[in-house]
Amino acid sequence: MPERRKPPFGKTRRHSMKSMQTELLPVTPSAIARASQRLREGALVAFPTETVYGLGADASNTHAVANIFEAKGRPSFNPLIVHVSDLATAKRYAEWNAQAENLAQAFWPGPLTLVLPRLEAASLSSLVTAGAATVAIRVPAHPVAQRLLKQFDGAIAAPSANPSGQISPTRAAHVIEGLGNMVSAVLDAGPCDVGLESTIVGIEDAGSKLRLLRPGGLAREDIEQHLGAALETHQTPGLISAPGQLASHYAPKARLRLNATDWTFDEKRLGFGDVDCDLNLSTGRNLTEAACNLFHCLHLLDAGPATTIAVSPIPNIGLGQAINDRLQRAAAPR
Repeated sequence: MPERRKPPFGKTRRHSMKSMQTELLPVTPSAIARASQRLREGALVAFPTETVYGLGADASNTHAVANIFEAKGRPSFNPLIVHVSDLATAKRYAEWNAQAENLAQAFWPGPLTLVLPRLEAASLSSLVTAGAATVAIRVPAHPVAQRLLKQFDGAIAAPSANPSGQISPTRAAHVIEGLGNMVSAVLDAGPCDVGLESTIVGIEDAGSKLRLLRPGGLAREDIEQHLGAALETHQTPGLISAPGQLASHYAPKARLRLNATDWTFDEKRLGFGDVDCDLNLSTGRNLTEAACNLFHCLHLLDAGPATTIAVSPIPNIGLGQAINDRLQRAAAPR
């Protein structure tokens, strides 16, 4: 797949966009109306979801969507998630079936993204879907995201609001630190509650096949318990069918050493449970708390002088699967 992997919007062009003074907006009705208007004008606006802060653009505006790729240095073969305010709006962009209805009724609004066939008549830029016949779509639960989406009254394409491949943002300060003046405005609603990107499920063959494309803020076990069946996990090597599938992703500048049970003097130490460390994801071994703290802890530790961050073992159950997915990709060769 040679030429698909050559992004027209890459890190070498990231600073060719016109920079601007980023406005940090409070969560007020007038600020949300201002953010919505900027989106209609084609600007990039970062906003909070329950998972991470998203870098939003009008999903129907190809120039605005191109600016997402430009600002992040994101490869063009990596599709974006479309955010909408409710189920009825989602049906304007994707072909629906019984399984999609079942999952949406159970888990929306919330940290679940569904990948479905895109409606041919859908008003979406082809850049959003990376030219694929499917679209990734979700209804976020965060009240500020909901208010913005209802005010905007359309689809907002929004990957995480950070440079591509780097640590995801769970606070407005992370957005400013990573993207600087590449963003018109940031709606600041404080820390994200979930702290990990959404779980992505692909619904294929008219709903007869459900595949876990990315573990995330909704535990796989919760989905399978609701369905009464296991999700498939096999993916074609090298095929990017959803965000978050690149081998190297979510990475700090420092090297990560995973499953560390001891520490060396020159390492920063990210713990889990009752361990001596610099920062602890959860002293009580609570995976929900650990997921919420993961990216912020990595941001804090990566700001120090250490070249290695050693991370305690994380149980690979529940949200631990999504935490380990992020850590393994963050530790992968770059």
